[in-house]
Amino acid sequence: MRDHRLNKLAKLLVHYSAKVKPGDFVLVSCEEVALPWMHEVVREALIAGAHVETIITSQEVNSLRLRHSSEEQLVQENFILKYALEKADVWLSAWGTRNTRANSKVSEERLRLNSKGAESWRKVYSDRVGDGSLRWCGTQFPTYADAQEASMSLLDYEEFVYGAGLLDADDSIAEWEKISSEQERWVKYLDGKKELHILSEGTDIRVNVEGRKWINCDGRENFPDGEIFTSPVEDGVNGHITFSFPGISMGKEVEGIRLTVKDGVVVEADAKKGVELLKTMIGFDEGSKRFGEVAIGTNYGIGEFTKNMLFDEKIGGTIHMAIGDSMPEAGGKNKSNIHWDMLCDMRQGGRIYADGELFYENGRFIEEVLV
Repeated sequence: MRDHRLNKLAKLLVHYSAKVKPGDFVLVSCEEVALPWMHEVVREALIAGAHVETIITSQEVNSLRLRHSSEEQLVQENFILKYALEKADVWLSAWGTRNTRANSKVSEERLRLNSKGAESWRKVYSDRVGDGSLRWCGTQFPTYADAQEASMSLLDYEEFVYGAGLLDADDSIAEWEKISSEQERWVKYLDGKKELHILSEGTDIRVNVEGRKWINCDGRENFPDGEIFTSPVEDGVNGHITFSFPGISMGKEVEGIRLTVKDGVVVEADAKKGVELLKTMIGFDEGSKRFGEVAIGTNYGIGEFTKNMLFDEKIGGTIHMAIGDSMPEAGGKNKSNIHWDMLCDMRQGGRIYADGELFYENGRFIEEVLV
């Protein structure tokens, strides 16, 4: 039986997030387990008058590549995705898999080499999203594996996913338009500011954001959404930061991450668990030693950590920073084959100052600042 919320999600992605127009070339991609999502999205895009093409991936096939490819084969670029992204006007994609731990026995080095094969399409994606010629939105399709990773039943996870997207509301699009308007007030406040000073348990870090643009994440590039972000000045991050939740990459976890940063470069890195993966990620390439993003989560409908950064980075009352690739739409210039988000809880005494003014405390914006 079709879930009416999945149809509402498809309508929202096509008409609100991507604003699909007649004649648009829309690329739709997902793993085969998410085909019900693809069917709904393709239907809506076709009704909107788009030319639609699809890419369906397989976890089993990807596992075979990782295990049996030579190093030369692992670094080969993904031609099909690269060429499709060069031509597409819109890219709609869904995460959702059969096994979140499928790569847990694959070495970090082979995973690193495999990621290099994404370099060419990531550049096309980054450049085109940055200049506005490609509209992209990614979302989550609830699967048993993702539900299990979040320690939920599938039914509970579906409620969580669709609830975070306000898909039970009578008019979901109207709800997201309200969120967009509310977040825009803080984007305007932060635009023009030169420095953030972030303080929390184990964290005292200054982030130069001078000349960078703040972006209102209101469901047009990630869905569900709920954050505002920018890209730091590449040599303008100094101090130390402790991340409250595990950093997750390629199905593996790193717990208790603490980084020391000098002039934008991570100079010390430690973790309670998974330190080798942490060092692999930081040493991935030249750009992975620097930060590509600093952001504030604003979705208070997401109240728990689910080991899925699509949701976790939006948790109201948290901030996150990402090493690696920056966002050109925010003015970022750092380039990397990775973009790895790490999450810091600000709800117990956390504070953020902008050019010396306290505007965020205990996980909440201070409304009086805008008066």
